[in-house]
Parts: sequence; structure tokens; C-alpha cells
Amino acid sequence: MAVDILILNTAVTDLRRPDFEFADKLVGKGGLAKCKTEDMPDYSQEQIKTWIDEGTATAGGPGNTAPLIARTGLKVAVGVNLGKGDYDGLDAQGRYFFDVMIANGIDMSATHIHSTLSTGTTFIHNPSGDDRGGIAYFPNANNDFDFSIYKKAVERLQPKIVYYMYSGLSDRGDANDGRDLAEFIKWCREEGAITIADSHTLTGDPQKLIAESQAVAEYKLLEPLLPELDLFFTSSDEAKLIENTLGQPRVWAECDEQDNNIHFLEFLSQCYWRDDGRTKLYGVTVSNGAYEKHLHPNGRIGGPNQVTSRFMAGEVVDLVGAGDSFRAGLITYVAANLENFKKGIIDFEEAVQAGNLFASLYIKAPLDDRYGNIRAYSKMLQVLQKKGGFPNFEALRKALD
Repeated sequence: MAVDILILNTAVTDLRRPDFEFADKLVGKGGLAKCKTEDMPDYSQEQIKTWIDEGTATAGGPGNTAPLIARTGLKVAVGVNLGKGDYDGLDAQGRYFFDVMIANGIDMSATHIHSTLSTGTTFIHNPSGDDRGGIAYFPNANNDFDFSIYKKAVERLQPKIVYYMYSGLSDRGDANDGRDLAEFIKWCREEGAITIADSHTLTGDPQKLIAESQAVAEYKLLEPLLPELDLFFTSSDEAKLIENTLGQPRVWAECDEQDNNIHFLEFLSQCYWRDDGRTKLYGVTVSNGAYEKHLHPNGRIGGPNQVTSRFMAGEVVDLVGAGDSFRAGLITYVAANLENFKKGIIDFEEAVQAGNLFASLYIKAPLDDRYGNIRAYSKMLQVLQKKGGFPNFEALRKALD
């Protein structure tokens, strides 16, 4: 059965607790890091299951995107590695991730149960007050992502869009300096799919790296990948680190953020776009929206354009997954307007606003109901096409009801 979107890799259960101080010691206070599987704390499966039952868990990776897209009415499948265990064949983390996806109407037929590695797990220190705690990610089964397995899923499910999450988080998926992933994405394009991937290179202090114009080795993985992508959006901080790594390092503080974002999009398009008759849409997400640049099939270039979000009103509950939820909205809009996208006649600004809308609804939702604000595509489109902004979050919610 054909699906609209197939999302691959990085199945992870995020656990948040105030007593996870060990995460600060592993990654630095407020830091993020990909940790070694063998260094994962030796918590029992019973203890992890207890924490999940207490409501301290959320589904990361595809869990930040797939349910959002599925709630609009599109057909979504997820292809991931989950760990083997005693909870109906899965470990506690894998059972939680799988059940959350199923509850949201996700096709999980492309699940691969790994016989020796557990499901990816992130321990997030959730301290009291405004301090940010450490985020320690253990890839586990994600580290052994086998493209040959998921080629079969692509052939069987015939997705219109293939979305790989993320470059930089799987030892096997990132092998051969990223060329294995690039070849897989190229093959997906040849199978007829629109392609998107994103990077999630975990760094302890991105602001320090930016200020020092430092490169980040993991971003070199994007070099063979970028020419194969039809869609690519990254955050403004990551954009600086990517250009420092793939291009000439810049002193970013010498220019304002608008100039920096435009410079990055010019760099990407000049270095990585091929005039191959395919529409491309690349962008940078910022706190109040995004910048976009696009390529029409006839070679005509549009942008860079700034698209300020019309959906910012309301208090942010949690920023984790903001970029993922933005891409969920973008992908939903592209999938719903697929032929116009291929022809290069899609409304590019409205596509970006769809990303802004989904991100706003996601980061302002309570942790125990992260997907609850998303409605059917027809209703989301109605809100997208409503003139003007929304004075507060309740007005936005009311427009969705």
C-alpha cells in the first residue's frame, strides 16, 4: 500500500527527570551529546517502564514529526530499529515508541527489531528553575541502521516523500563519510520520491563554536548528501556551523542575522544545487519564522525570502522538537500539493508558513499531549490562508476548532 511519507531512522524514547544529574556530568551542564552505547546507565527495564508509566517519556526523532503529519489525514509510515525485549517482543523503550506511533495511525510495518541493541534512549536532566540540564543521547539500535533493509520498505510502501532523520546520529548510517546515505537518498529519488534529510549534530556549546568560527567534523557528512536533497531546512545556529565546516569560516558577529541567513542560503545554492529539472526548497529556521530559497524546474531561482511566522502568540512549553515539527508542517504541505511542487508552482511562502504553524502548535502543547493541537489538513489550510495574525494562542486554537 502506497503511503504519502516514509520517515526513517533515529527512533528514540526521551526520558525527562529532575534526578538525571548524571546527564550534566556526561555532556556538560546544558549540553547535548551523542554518547557511547556501552556507557548507558544500567537502569533495569522495570525501572524504565515505571518512568514511562509515570508520564516522564516522550517519543523523539520520528515521534516529533510522524504523528503530526498523520493527524492531518496523510498516510505516514515509519521505518526504524527498535530493541528486542520482553514487552510483546520489544524492550520497554521500543514498546513505548511503537505504541505511540500506532495510537496515532502510523504504519509501523517497516519496523526492524534489533536482536542485540536496545532502542535509542535520551536522558534529559530536567532541573528546577530556568537552568537547562544536560541531554545525553544513546543511539543503541539506531547505530546499526542498514539501508538494504529499508530499500525494501521503500519498494513496498512507494512513498511520495522519504524523510531521513538524522545525518550525524548513526555510525552505520553515516559510514563511508556520508556517501552511503547520499547513495540511498539518490536511489530514493530515482524511485520517484521527493527527498528530505536533516542534520542533528550534537555539540556542547554551539555559540562558542560559532564565535570562534570553528568547524564541526560531523557536518562534513552533508557534503555528498546535500546535492541529493529536494528539501533541506536547518536552524540558524546549525547554518553557521555547516558553512564553517563546508565553506570558508566566517566571523558571523560582523553581520546581522538577516545577512547571515541569506549568505548561508546563497552558499548552499551555489555549491550544492544541480540544475536537474527538479524543484528544490532550502531554508533556515529562526525564532520568528524562517528564510527560504527555491529553485524551479526550469532553472529559475526564487529568494532568499524571509517568512515571518503569523503564529507566534502564546507561551512556549518546551522547545525540544521545534525544528522537527516545523519540517512536519512543511512536508505535510508539500505532500498535499505534490504535483504543484514538482512543477515549481507551489506557494513557497505558504509552505514555509505551514512549517511555522506546526512548530508553534507543537512547542506550546503540554508534554503529555504534544500532538493534540494538530487538525485535519483542510482545517490547517484554512488557518494558513486566514489573513493577518492571531493576537493570542487562544485565538489560534479557536480558529482550529
